[in-house]
Amino acid sequence: MNLDVRLPMGLLFLILGVLLLIYGAVSDPAIYAAHHNLGLNINLICGVMFSAFGLLMLFLARRGKKKE
Repeated sequence: MNLDVRLPMGLLFLILGVLLLIYGAVSDPAIYAAHHNLGLNINLICGVMFSAFGLLMLFLARRGKKKE
């Protein structure tokens, strides 16, 4: 059975990461001024991480298909 979950997982994380990046970029900075998130834009940081992980999974899926 030739089941590779890297492609759909990469697409899922990339789409979610881009959505978080957009939301973090256009949201009001005042909501991040509270002490519980240390003034960091959590949505922007998670968006970057999710997008990077999604791109890594897509790269690995593409590389895996070339070897076959």
